Amino acid sequence: MIRVIVVDDDPFVCASLQTILGAQEDIEVVAVGTSGEEATELFEVHVPDVLLLDIQMAGSDGLSAAESILAKHANARVVFLTTFADDDYIVRALHMGAKGYLIKQNVTDIAPAIRAVNSGQNVLGDEVVGHIAQASDARAARDGFAKLGLTGREIEVVELVAQGLDNHEIAAQLYMGEGTVRNHISSILQKLDLKNRTQIAVMYYHM
Repeated sequence: MIRVIVVDDDPFVCASLQTILGAQEDIEVVAVGTSGEEATELFEVHVPDVLLLDIQMAGSDGLSAAESILAKHANARVVFLTTFADDDYIVRALHMGAKGYLIKQNVTDIAPAIRAVNSGQNVLGDEVVGHIAQASDARAARDGFAKLGLTGREIEVVELVAQGLDNHEIAAQLYMGEGTVRNHISSILQKLDLKNRTQIAVMYYHM
């Protein structure tokens, strides 16, 4: 039997997950909590096989609670369950040693994910994988343009050109004058030996 603790600041979510997971023959929800503080306390009491933990909660949030738990129990299996597929949250969660990061709307993924984590695997929801891939692609593009001699500001302009923004929109986004944007684009075209902003966008997505 896989012993699970569920912690979420929404009592309805806790009750729903307790019902869903409790219906599984191989999963037992041994406790539920609604705060980061409760998460750390309940973990010490029950030492579960898997801790299912919301990220954003009042008081001590899920990330802080997980850091505290993992500092004492390096092998703890923490799975974050959240509505936020946010790059910063994902990176911080994975760096601290979390075993999973799931989007809570995808309830059918949760029980299989718990089984996978309990067997030693790491799990990421589809949306999370997509965010990581996008972030990785963006970093690769930035690194590529930097190697070609573009400045940090020019790379920011390239990214906004690739998103389809015009000079006025880019100027507003980067807090600069339209003339400065035009100068940056001229410099970018010269450095990359390109003819127009469409070619800049094409190069960005093929970098």
